[in-house]
Amino acid sequence: MPCKHLCIIGLGMIGGSLAAALKQKGFSGHISALVRGAEAGKRGVELGLVDQYSLNPADVIPSADVIMLAVPMLSMRQQLAAIAAHLSDDAIVTDAGSVKAAFIADAKMVLKDMSRVVPGHPIAGREKTGVDAADATLYEGKRVLLTPTEQTLPEAILKVQQLWELTGASVESLTPEHHDRVLAATSHLPHILAYTLVDTLATQQEAEEIFRYAAGGFRDFSRIASSDPVMWRDVCISNRQAILQSMDSLEAHLKSLRQSIEASDADRLEATFHRAKTARDKFV
Repeated sequence: MPCKHLCIIGLGMIGGSLAAALKQKGFSGHISALVRGAEAGKRGVELGLVDQYSLNPADVIPSADVIMLAVPMLSMRQQLAAIAAHLSDDAIVTDAGSVKAAFIADAKMVLKDMSRVVPGHPIAGREKTGVDAADATLYEGKRVLLTPTEQTLPEAILKVQQLWELTGASVESLTPEHHDRVLAATSHLPHILAYTLVDTLATQQEAEEIFRYAAGGFRDFSRIASSDPVMWRDVCISNRQAILQSMDSLEAHLKSLRQSIEASDADRLEATFHRAKTARDKFV
């Protein structure tokens, strides 16, 4: 087993799915959860996701050899501070946050020693939230990106890699900066667009009719606007610069597309749509 005792901080869809996947794959170690409210912990036990839960770090952190933080980005520093005094000397701290530079900065400030800190990000998720949305197959065939620092010990990286691989995920490594730039464009920006489009349409006078007659394409595109607002608020703030750069690029392309529409430039419109279709078809 990659570890004997995994403690998950934040038993929502991401943390709950990790526990569910490990249980399904035969993980024989102890899985505990550090939660803010007893309801999530009790539900996690009822669903068979965790063996133990607590609201007190002293109950679960000292015996854990791997601690996984699965909380919103702006809660990371507070959670790290809450567990710091309870960590054993050989405990590994990792996370599932979607902004890596911010997590690393928080970990350096709170923990100082980065040798056993392994920043990570599973590229998987759904718009559902809470422990009841836990899915044992969520990470099957998905990528998990690790962004270790120069101080991170190889054995710590290997243990976290093995933990994720047990869920059926494939693990790759990136620098924190590269990760944040790529995810700003491929994940953070699409969520912002979905939220913005739905919010724009919801404020229009014909909003009820707009949503009533919306077809499947709108439903597919807007699905991620049902994601956790707190999580995505924190992502926007934590990865501000990279997201703004992606938004600037999109704004330039939208301006160009608007000019094509204003000029009824059929060739230019078709060329734009053809490039996009070719790129998307290649990706999918």
